[in-house]
Amino acid sequence: MRSWQAAPASDRRTQVLGELIGHLGSPGFGPAVLDGLQELVPAASWSVYRLGARPALFLSAARGVPDTTRDCWRAYLSGPHRDDRSFAQASSATDHAPLLCHLTAAEAPAEHRAKVYEAHGMAERVSVAQTQDDGGVFAINFYRHGHQSAFSDAALDSFGALAPALLALVRKHMALSQPVAEAQAHDLEARLRSLCPALTERERAVCIRLLQGMTQDGIASDLGLALPTVKTYRNRAFARLGIHFRNELFARVLSA
Repeated sequence: MRSWQAAPASDRRTQVLGELIGHLGSPGFGPAVLDGLQELVPAASWSVYRLGARPALFLSAARGVPDTTRDCWRAYLSGPHRDDRSFAQASSATDHAPLLCHLTAAEAPAEHRAKVYEAHGMAERVSVAQTQDDGGVFAINFYRHGHQSAFSDAALDSFGALAPALLALVRKHMALSQPVAEAQAHDLEARLRSLCPALTERERAVCIRLLQGMTQDGIASDLGLALPTVKTYRNRAFARLGIHFRNELFARVLSA
């Protein structure tokens, strides 16, 4: 019999992927991806979505900037997606081979540039896209914002090398987290109803998202509300529950 200690991965890309595996299926996966890739692909936000007959935003997060990723998605679907040809090659591929795409704000069509990039301070996008069996396109996108330096050739090379593994990791995360997220939201809804029947639907929706680890900015984007409105619902809910802080919400609901 032989035994020896495993040597740590010497390549930073391998190390990053190894670290991300530990976050699969957890609510912190989105932020962990941005944090883990900062050294290699310094982006301020990222998103995972599907285009085609059934467009959907599956995952998004921001780092160091307000999280407006869901606002960007809604703006994109308001019209710009119709003229976005950056994924055309992926949508026409028949072998499902991943396609890498690099787009600057200046290269985007006028409506796309104005509604998505300029409105949200984004300057550049690097993506990996893959056609699906139904003809739709599944895409993972990393965005550089205006306060950041342009993606370097090294960053683009790193993204290209990581892209196949990122596709696999994101799909696995979605498979692991979706049933859990749905069950968790249903359970939290029931607990809140039992704990405080006086809570309104919007107040429960805000509380559920707080319990799921979302920021108030993220909740505003997710529910399509203004940030002050989210704060109002939170304050009303906390008053009904007789609490003042998020940690008290966790204590009350998770012990119910």
